[in-house]
Amino acid sequence: MAGEKLSKAAVAERALRLGDEQGVEAVTIRRLAQELGVTPMALYWHFKNKDELLLGIVDHALSTVRAGRAATDPWQKQLRAMVEALVTVMREHPSLADLMHAVDKTEGESFTRATNDALALLTAAGFGIEEAYWVASYLLHAAIGLVHAQPDCPMNVPADQAGEWRRQKRLSMESLPADKYPMVVAFAATYSRAPDTEHYYAFGVDLVMAGVEAMAHSISAKLDQTNGRGAA
Repeated sequence: MAGEKLSKAAVAERALRLGDEQGVEAVTIRRLAQELGVTPMALYWHFKNKDELLLGIVDHALSTVRAGRAATDPWQKQLRAMVEALVTVMREHPSLADLMHAVDKTEGESFTRATNDALALLTAAGFGIEEAYWVASYLLHAAIGLVHAQPDCPMNVPADQAGEWRRQKRLSMESLPADKYPMVVAFAATYSRAPDTEHYYAFGVDLVMAGVEAMAHSISAKLDQTNGRGAA
């Protein structure tokens, strides 16, 4: 890779792909240098050590997770956009969750900015600053869990073997005692086809946002009731 192309973002992007392909353990300065066709010293220009490299990867990956700034957009729409962006980047980069656990992500600019955006939106919705942080943390882990729990075959099952994996899964569940596990046996039929992954993610985002919006509505109603009593 030519020197002028070896930007910090380019290094972080290649490191992220390396993590996706071979796991977080494979992301080292030496291994990344081999992938990029440069000496390790060329990477030390951007990252002093592995910890800085891992933090740089996370910071780069989260750069797209931001709230919209249109003044007419309600907080719900902006917060949903952030959750959807987070889910999208988690889907694109399976190693990101592990990378986020491997470093102090709060030291990264992108994570701090996203946190600040979320807190601003959630306090505007009526949550106290501490409660807003709890909600933001919940949404982060909900996005991670949503991706980890994606239905269908495990990632290590080749695409050409997916149909057989589903068939075996269906047969295994259908073999359970129907009088003891009737709902599980009924659910087994869903393995006769590939799941609608896009519907799964849309449903998941709707689910977590519905909880946040319902809580915000409850806070607003209580505040209105309190103000009403005070005025009386």
